[in-house]
Amino acid sequence: MMDMHCHVDLYPDHARILNDIQQSDYYVLSVTTVPSAFEGTEALTRDMSKCKTALGLHPQLAHLRKNELALFDQLVPRTRYIGEIGLDGSKGYKEYFNDQIEVFTHILKTCEVYDDKILTIHSLNATAEVLDKLKAYPKAGIPVLHWFLGTKKQVVEAVEFGCFFSIGPAMLTSARARKVISWLPQDRILLETDGPFAKVNGELIFPSNVDSVIDYLTSEWGVNKNQVVKLLLSNLNCLVSLKGK
Repeated sequence: MMDMHCHVDLYPDHARILNDIQQSDYYVLSVTTVPSAFEGTEALTRDMSKCKTALGLHPQLAHLRKNELALFDQLVPRTRYIGEIGLDGSKGYKEYFNDQIEVFTHILKTCEVYDDKILTIHSLNATAEVLDKLKAYPKAGIPVLHWFLGTKKQVVEAVEFGCFFSIGPAMLTSARARKVISWLPQDRILLETDGPFAKVNGELIFPSNVDSVIDYLTSEWGVNKNQVVKLLLSNLNCLVSLKGK
């Protein structure tokens, strides 16, 4: 199975998260929040063939770390995976929205030079703006909207544009998030944890905990667990086989 959005480097106990990845044998996308963290994060999982490291600059840090865009440009040829990137319109970050737009735009323009990037994207309280930016730079890569909480109309818009969606255990604790999950096409769904930031009952979650999402989808879709696993792996294979638009 998979965890397509996990902040491996930010877990307080690296041994525990690395052991979970090894024991589960899941495909894991290890995302970063600043370019300067990329090489150290990559080194953590270098010997794990199913764990890939993404190069990111988190929107909540855009105003503090936009000086790292030059480093981003240097590192971008080293990975197919870009993230965590995006926009955040939440209280406390909205005032830095121009910095976020500058950073997100730069990253999308940079990625347009390539034809194979996969983008894991943050869109909290900024869904419309994120979708507008993706449409402005359609060759940047294949978007995976992480922890997506848009409207039904925005789901349709994102699907038409070719987006995938990653959902995790913490989303299942929210009625709003469960409603959004019900709108997502089954063939565009991937799994994530967003650990260590996302928690369930106050507890850290790990890649192996995505099994709770599989159980939830099995019940919601009215099929057996093997069918759900097969479909999700098919979605992952589809994502990594796509290039360009």
